[in-house]
Amino acid sequence: MAQRWDIFCTVIDNYGDIGVTWRLARQLAHEYGFAVRLWVDDLASFARIAPGLQPALAQQSLDGVDIRHWPAQDFPATDAADVVIEAFGCPLPERYLAAMVGRARKPVWINLEYLSAEDWVAGCHGLASPHPQLPLTKHFFFPGFGDDTGGLLCEQSLPAERDAWQADAAGLDAYWQGLGVPPRRAGELRVSLFCYESAAARQWLASCAAGSQPLRLLVPQGKVLPDVAAALGLAQLPQAGDVLQRGALTLHVLPLSDQHGYDRLLWSCDLNIVRGEDSFVRAQWAARPFLWHIYRQDEDAHLVKLEAFLQRYLAPLPVALQQAVGELWRGWNREQGVSASWRQALALLPAWQAHARAWPQMQLAHGDLATRLVQFTEKQLQ
Repeated sequence: MAQRWDIFCTVIDNYGDIGVTWRLARQLAHEYGFAVRLWVDDLASFARIAPGLQPALAQQSLDGVDIRHWPAQDFPATDAADVVIEAFGCPLPERYLAAMVGRARKPVWINLEYLSAEDWVAGCHGLASPHPQLPLTKHFFFPGFGDDTGGLLCEQSLPAERDAWQADAAGLDAYWQGLGVPPRRAGELRVSLFCYESAAARQWLASCAAGSQPLRLLVPQGKVLPDVAAALGLAQLPQAGDVLQRGALTLHVLPLSDQHGYDRLLWSCDLNIVRGEDSFVRAQWAARPFLWHIYRQDEDAHLVKLEAFLQRYLAPLPVALQQAVGELWRGWNREQGVSASWRQALALLPAWQAHARAWPQMQLAHGDLATRLVQFTEKQLQ
């Protein structure tokens, strides 16, 4: 009988939480043959990144995963799984906790935490937390960048699929044609933009339009579109399918795609501007230079997390490129001017590209998140 896993997720408005858990659920089902149930409180939002999902159904199977609606009240009676994951600290239903207690062999209970490159993560990864009233113990599992963390989410087949995609010139031409993008002009840079609202984005867009570098920008529908409209002087928000031209800048607005489609966009562009956690990790696997717009937190806690990652990411780079990329990322996330650092980074693009190609191999040398998670749970089940 296949090992059973239950994953619980509450959908946050930026889709990062459900993006991570949906990828993890599929990987556990496909690569390990586990029977995976994914409990989600907001199926309508989930369906935006999983177009085959039917939000009206309380139970359905999609891509090898048993998807269940997690109701706000009256959680249904169900058996607890062998492994239970609460994603990002979402509290489990009381009725499900009772089912966990009722098992002769208690489940392995995991709190899958948010990703951070901060040093303290290694000390907290794997720590046990006994429940104050119930005979259950929860373990904290921290994704991260060191061997002493939970690693990063990556399907085992992804590097080979990405390499094949990027090496297929005819396939790439067909991909761009399918998006309505004409053949590349001489010297043209292709950039994807999927970020939060940002004064830096407005300033950067205006600067690109006024510059000399031909830039074709691919913008999936999202939170940055009001900034696009403001920077380009539009009276209304651009819509999917719109193509806008301002000086050296040509901008294509794309519909929000599923996760496979977004991966392919990242693989196809020369540079990617991404946001949050899920897109942040996928941009690393694209083996392309990228800029991370981190989710803003109170008291600028996000800037501490940004610096922790930059210390790791920039360490192998030449000093000039360290400075240019670091200033570009910091300026964007502090909503300051980025025009000068953008030009400096582009001038050093070949070295940045070489680093981007090597970076995924460095991060996956000791296994991906799902592999480390399975290894961790197997030790608890012994």
